[in-house]
Amino acid sequence: MKIAHGVHSLGQQKGGYVHAFLVDDGHSLTLIDTLYDTDGHRVLDYIKALGRSITDLRNIVLTHGHRSHLGGLAALKRASGATVFAHEWEADIIQGERKAQPISILPRRPFKAYIPLQIGLALGLGQHPPCVVDRCVRDGDQVGPLQVVFAPGHSPGHLAFYWEDRKTLFAGDAIATWPELAPGWPAFNLNPRQHRQSLIRMAKFDSNVVAVGHGDPITSRGTATVRALISRIVS
Repeated sequence: MKIAHGVHSLGQQKGGYVHAFLVDDGHSLTLIDTLYDTDGHRVLDYIKALGRSITDLRNIVLTHGHRSHLGGLAALKRASGATVFAHEWEADIIQGERKAQPISILPRRPFKAYIPLQIGLALGLGQHPPCVVDRCVRDGDQVGPLQVVFAPGHSPGHLAFYWEDRKTLFAGDAIATWPELAPGWPAFNLNPRQHRQSLIRMAKFDSNVVAVGHGDPITSRGTATVRALISRIVS
């Protein structure tokens, strides 16, 4: 689904209504996260439907190292030869050298995410096919048309991305719209203070669209929506 000029949203129910985003700057394609399925077929089919070649996919950038966002990474890397980017703290998780940091197993909202997502992360279950990270990025780096925004809190190396020309913020799991609009999922946010500070920073971007990791994207009044969520984080 096209959500802004050159910005496409791809989602699936599995993985907590997880979403990935395909960015077309007119020259090449950049993919943000890779959905839950391990074969990457949803992304491959979407690129084909756009009339593009898989080799047009030059960059794959990852918000963080949780299973729902890494499923198709290895398959898409093999098919496209794209360069894979992530924060250095998440790289060894993505490469399969370390499990993602566990969270509490005690049920917390949203309860729809408790089974299997919260239990899975709490117990270290459901590993993704590992993939080499080609380049570690930091705050302020540029990947394709995207500015890298260091946004820890959900995880220590969590990243967001901003496309200024399209007024589009890719917030990763710092914000969720499924099963309801919220400042992420509380059980999954490892550091609430950092998370709140990351939202404060993201609220300074002039955003009309806010693309989120779980649930449909916010397609209007993005900055106002981010600001309204900040007060709901208890640090």
